[in-house]
Amino acid sequence: MKQNFAAIILGGTGQVGGAAVTELLEIPECREVVMVTRKPIAARSRVRTVVLDTGASDFAERTAALGREVLSQGPASAVSCVGVGSGSRRWSEEDLKRLELGVMGAFARGCHKAGIGQFCLLSAVGSTASSRFRYVRVMGMKEDSVRNIGFTRLAIFRPGIIVGNAHTPAWAGLFGSLVPGPFGNIDQGILARSIAAEVALHNRDVGEVIRENAAMKKLAAQLSTLN
Repeated sequence: MKQNFAAIILGGTGQVGGAAVTELLEIPECREVVMVTRKPIAARSRVRTVVLDTGASDFAERTAALGREVLSQGPASAVSCVGVGSGSRRWSEEDLKRLELGVMGAFARGCHKAGIGQFCLLSAVGSTASSRFRYVRVMGMKEDSVRNIGFTRLAIFRPGIIVGNAHTPAWAGLFGSLVPGPFGNIDQGILARSIAAEVALHNRDVGEVIRENAAMKKLAAQLSTLN
């Protein structure tokens, strides 16, 4: 982790994304976090907000231009923390696809076109495009869409029940505490730290890795010993 790096993040204003930004900023080698947003947000040290119309037909091209500019300053990775979480029950499948595949897909394609090699993707436990369950199915489609883009390094994060998240009801966290393994609880801070650790520690790795609860806890702990 001696070489500095930057991270371009979509979904950085959400619960998990915001926590990931905070964790990235805790790493001295992180020279900049570039947040792609739809509207301006409050200024922060080492955070650059770039307002783009995520629904525009040229969103991928604008993302590519931004990615090339960030890469001109040194190594950079891309992170997507886009997601609607518990609110997905109120969304139609087409609306979910418009966000999770359309907006996120355009972001990923733009990052790849810019030459960014590492992509970190927030997904969900059990995701598969063949699932009978709508949300899990769309998450699986999202994973496949990024997989097909061809990043040098693709890290997929599949958390179980995220505790410490404003959108997770108390009963879900209680239930999750009784469920072992990947479907159980993971603290939002640990999830965010594991994403930051992937960016900082594995940006030169090659291939795909899927991280579920246990692997994310290990990775987060690895970063904690270095900070």
